Amino acid sequence: MDELDDRWIAATASALLAAEYERVPIEALTVRRPDLLLDTAYRVQAAAVDRRIAGGARVVGHKAGVTSKAMQEQMGVYEPDSGVLLDDMVLSTGDVLVRSVLMRPRVEAEIAFRLGCDLSGPNVGLDEARAAVKEVFLALEVIDTRFTGWRITVADSIADNASCARVVTGPVVPFSTDMDLAAEPLVVSVNGTAVATGEGRAILDDPLRALVWLAGRLHRFGTGLRAGQLVLAGAVHASLPLEARSTVYARSPHLPPVELHVR
Repeated sequence: MDELDDRWIAATASALLAAEYERVPIEALTVRRPDLLLDTAYRVQAAAVDRRIAGGARVVGHKAGVTSKAMQEQMGVYEPDSGVLLDDMVLSTGDVLVRSVLMRPRVEAEIAFRLGCDLSGPNVGLDEARAAVKEVFLALEVIDTRFTGWRITVADSIADNASCARVVTGPVVPFSTDMDLAAEPLVVSVNGTAVATGEGRAILDDPLRALVWLAGRLHRFGTGLRAGQLVLAGAVHASLPLEARSTVYARSPHLPPVELHVR
């Protein structure tokens, strides 16, 4: 990568952070750079994350995104992406989120994990991923775009930290290797009305496969998943608009519910 690309990456990371903080969107990167490589987009993401860490934020995990057909069809994106979770993005179930601090937020229900040991390497298998999980829980991910709209490519999303804005974590339960998370049905309600459903199998046929995919992707960049980190496996349904004066609630038979109040 030449010096010009290095400068463009630094400037683009700064522009994305400014768009988020000032709530003034910018044009999608691929409008002017339609040949933007995914590796370059991940470098933009890393540069922005590094700046947030320098400002005091701490990495607490990762997200796999666009892992279900419903999300791929909604976004017009046909491969997963990943982003980094920072401590200042995480809310607990029942917390309140002020809608006006975001721009075009949407919400989705997910199965999520907390790891008990590191998971890294080029050839992580499903059994290895299963053994690395310590706890499992439901989560609500609030996605947002720092671009002028949701008509974006996977490269745009990656550069924008996989569109992640907030994560609401539900109560954790110990993970058992005999849990059938693929068959776990999730129901999402807004203001008491069920509006979306999906099973764990919507995520790459098994939510644990999101860990396999994510470990492989991080390995290509010389990193991996670490013990104690949170990992979001991806939405089991198409994302929903997040409106003020609403309560979003997700439940499933074997995992405690998770709830977000929006004002």
